[in-house]
Order: sequence, then C-alpha cells, then structure tokens
Amino acid sequence: MNTTLKPAADAVLDKAVSSVPGLPGVVAVATDRHGNIYEGAAGNRQLGGDLDMTTDSVLAIFSTTKAVTGTVCLQLVEEGKLDLDTPARRYAPAIGNCQVIEGFDLDGRPTLRAPKREITTRMLLLHTAGFGYDFFNETYYRLAKEHGQPSVVAATHAAIATPLLFDPGDQWEYGSNIDWAGQVVEGILGERLGSAMKSRVFDRLDMSDTAFTMNAAMRARMATMHQRDSAGALAPLDFILPQDPEIHMGGHGLYSTALDYAKFIRMWLNDGDGPNGRVLKADTVKMAEQNGLGEMKIKRLPGVIPSLSNDAEFFPGMPKSWALTFMINDKDAPTGRPAGSLAWAGLANLYYWIDRKNGVGGFWGTQVLPFADPTSVGAYLDFETAVYRYALKPAAAAE
Repeated sequence: MNTTLKPAADAVLDKAVSSVPGLPGVVAVATDRHGNIYEGAAGNRQLGGDLDMTTDSVLAIFSTTKAVTGTVCLQLVEEGKLDLDTPARRYAPAIGNCQVIEGFDLDGRPTLRAPKREITTRMLLLHTAGFGYDFFNETYYRLAKEHGQPSVVAATHAAIATPLLFDPGDQWEYGSNIDWAGQVVEGILGERLGSAMKSRVFDRLDMSDTAFTMNAAMRARMATMHQRDSAGALAPLDFILPQDPEIHMGGHGLYSTALDYAKFIRMWLNDGDGPNGRVLKADTVKMAEQNGLGEMKIKRLPGVIPSLSNDAEFFPGMPKSWALTFMINDKDAPTGRPAGSLAWAGLANLYYWIDRKNGVGGFWGTQVLPFADPTSVGAYLDFETAVYRYALKPAAAAE
C-alpha cells in the first residue's frame, strides 16, 4: 500500500459517509501495474446496520459488467470466431427482428419500420446499434409505461427485444447494446455468458468473487441497495438482481467486489496479461482502447426516471468518445486523469478508470440509487484526484 496516499484517500471515504447527505457505505481500490496501492472502505453495508462495509463486500456492479463482456468479445475476435463487422444476427439471430421506432400513432401505438442497415457487433460494443434504456430515453420510457416493455433488470429475452431508436450506426445512444453482445458470445460458444466469463476472464485473474449468480459466501457479504429520495434521505431497498436469470445480462448483471474488479483493471493496465495466463493480446488491447466513433461524441445522459438516475455527464463540457467498450476522455481531466484514458460506471454509483499511460486505475463502489448521486460522484472524483496527487510518481507521469 502507498503510505502517502492512504491517509488522504481514507479521509475522502470517511467524509463521504459522515457528510450530510452522506453515503451508507463505500469501498475504493486503486491499483498500478504491479498490485493495489490503496484499499479502503467506510460506513456500513446497510444504513443503520452493524456490518461494516469492507473491501470484500459484494456489490451489484451494474454497467461495470459491460467491459467484461467486451473483453470476451475481443477474445473471440482474436480466435477468429467473431467478425465485428459481420451482421450480429449471424451469431444472435433474434437481433435481426429488431425494427426502428419512428414514433407513435394517434392511438399511441408505436410505428415501426425495417432498419436501413444491419446491426454489427462493433455497433453493439460502441453503443451505435440503436438500443436505449428507459431510464435515459423518453421513447423507451413510454414503451415501458404504456406498452409493458419489461425493464432490463428482469433479465429476460423480452427485456432486450426492443425497437431501435435510429438506424444502426447513425448515432451514439447508451443502452442495452452489450446485453445483445452477450447473446453474440453465447451464440458463438454455445454456453452461458457467465460460464465463458469464468473460464476466460475470472479464473485467469483470480476473480473468485465475481458472478451472475452469487454463491453462499458472496451472498453473506452482499451490501444492501439503497435509494435516496428527493429530500436527500436514504432508505434500504429489498433488491437483488435475478439469481437464476433467463439471460445473463452482459450489460449489467454481475455481482463482484472492489478487490476483484481491481484485478480486471490491472489486466488492462498490463496489456492483457493476468496472473494465470494472458486474457487479451497486447495488440488487441491497443486496438480496443482507440476511439471507435470517429467525429461523433457521446452525449449527456438525461435522468428520465428520477428514482433511478439524475442527469449524468462525466466532466461536463469536455469532449468524450467511446472505445471497445469504454468511455474515453479526449482531453486531460481535472482529477489528473490524462486524455485517452478509459472509464465507465454502474447505475448504483459505481465508477472506475483505467489510465494506461501512467499505469494506474481505480474502482469506487457504493449501492445507492439514483445514478450520478452528487455525494457519490463528488467523493469519487476526490478519490481519483487523491490518487494522482499522492501516488503517481513524476517518473511515471513523464512516460
């Protein structure tokens, strides 16, 4: 552990749980290419409970699942089993049934048409295929409210059989694209996504506390989900992702720990290498970290369902691109994160970044809704800033 970083980072976590409005509990880990340089936790697994939040507390990690699914897709590309630019229906036939929604008729029924081009797996990984989320998109929210479109949290085939918001490739829209990428993996390998992740990623990285279905040991360490109301008050929720889901949702379905996710981050820092074998080739990592959107930029996420998400944008006003399958900040961030770094987040206010230039990254985990909670985001950015201020050596920064 970095002795200079520890008191500064501990203070960030302690303030996050003691401030008003605060967090019930938080865990954070920072890593360089060799190992963890900080591990910390503060608060409780449940508001008002007597179990401390710990570095091995098990969290629903939501969309931080996406990069793991993307990693398996990249492995299949390396093996010649997946062509990113071939129609995805070759591997997941049901995606070929998705049509573009142009609006609603006078009776409120959706008007649909065939897409002008095929969806490819590259589009899925880049979020340009046309799929959305009801908590970020008004059209999807109307489909859910008026037409019974199931939430992605249901983890069913019906939940991802949604209309496209535009012709594939035309725009960037954050949504259930990576759930479909998981179906591509299953179609190629003939096994469930969780099984493929375990043999291809988790076992190679000693990630023993990461799975779609929690074992007894994981369940015993699970942190409780919480929700903040409009007045800022937190309340625990009786919530757990489906443990025997119809679909292993490649976009959000994993449970994990901060310690396990740091191992995944470290693999990306180390050009795809892991303690029990290589996960990705170095050339694949370098290809995957590049901007895949061209001149297109990702956009602010509007909080359409306030109980699930606030309006969200990382580093407002700064241009941001998308890689396979991460956000890229195109300019240096105020935390110290350099341009070209990789990052993303999970709905319950989980955040991570991967700075391959300096060989450092980190993970911040809470179980709080709605997304982009000001206390959570502010404390996470303070944590990242502390890592750059106290742990990054000048020599590393100059590389």
